[in-house]
Amino acid sequence: MERIKVLVVDDSAFMRKLITDILESDQNIEVVGTSRNGLDAIEKVKKLRPNVITLDIEMPIMDGIQALQNIMNDNPTPIIMLSSTTKLGAENTILAMHYGAIDFVTKPSGSISLDLEKVKDDLIQKVKSASKANIQNLRYPSETKQLLVPERPQASFKVEIRRMSKWSQGRNKLICIGISTGGPRALQKLLAGFPENLEAPILIVQHMPAGFTKSLANRLNTLSKIHVKEAEEGEVIQKGTAYIAPGDFHLQVKQLGTNIVVQLNQAPPLNGHRPSVDIMFQSISQLPNYDKIAVIMTGMGSDGAQGLIELKKKGTVKAIAESENSCIVFGMPKAAIATNLVDEVEDLEKISQAIMKYLP
Repeated sequence: MERIKVLVVDDSAFMRKLITDILESDQNIEVVGTSRNGLDAIEKVKKLRPNVITLDIEMPIMDGIQALQNIMNDNPTPIIMLSSTTKLGAENTILAMHYGAIDFVTKPSGSISLDLEKVKDDLIQKVKSASKANIQNLRYPSETKQLLVPERPQASFKVEIRRMSKWSQGRNKLICIGISTGGPRALQKLLAGFPENLEAPILIVQHMPAGFTKSLANRLNTLSKIHVKEAEEGEVIQKGTAYIAPGDFHLQVKQLGTNIVVQLNQAPPLNGHRPSVDIMFQSISQLPNYDKIAVIMTGMGSDGAQGLIELKKKGTVKAIAESENSCIVFGMPKAAIATNLVDEVEDLEKISQAIMKYLP
């Protein structure tokens, strides 16, 4: 098996050495070069053609955001950002995801993290996942994607469009979305497609650690007609609002009278995830007075597939999976499709339309 070639970019010589040692502790990864700033990184990318880049945000001469934009424009490469958990660090990380970074890892104790070993497994796994990403779908801006990406035939997933005979336009509707790698940009595209008077609430699990989901929600709120916020314990969900599970908290719901109330908890991760799409879907399956529209989008792994099975056992549910054609990583949608319970497979730009046809 060919090793994954990585370029490590950080202004600290100590951090470059530490990141290199961590990555090369895995026999499947080879660090082919290092850079101390964004300008040098751009040149190294051209010469070394790495499979993945780890990129610090705060650097002299050219910072990580500027370097990211340049690399994604000229030499698109899967990029993992190394980020601080400060408010500014979180905002810059979400901005980096908007410009095409595939994922990020948080430095445990700031820009010089002597304890980076704490995130060793996470960093290695994300580099491996990034190496499998659909690089064509990382190009920015997304509006020009049709000029850059040749249309690929849909993979051999045949989904029978199920009849809508049991679907009542008059019943309350609830939209629930599970998403992971490549999610922030995909969510921006999806939520921008909804009208201000959306006749349903939206619950979202985006795999993301604590400290980042609020910045994500705030950014999406400025770019959407609907209201987007980080979910809060005990709040009553409202139509026309999207609620994003806080990082490191499971998102569940409970019916109190005619209201649906948010419940957050820090029960153990499920299959490595907290928040977990499966746990959210299982909780939503307990709501008898709502028809549900379940959407599973880009992401590594299979989170959401088991929850979809639980949803489909109870009540009326329409399930939509993002197509391989538009996914950054076709893991979670593929697992959902494999349950044979998905009603439609759609490219990202068509998912909001697919949802809207099920609403009043």
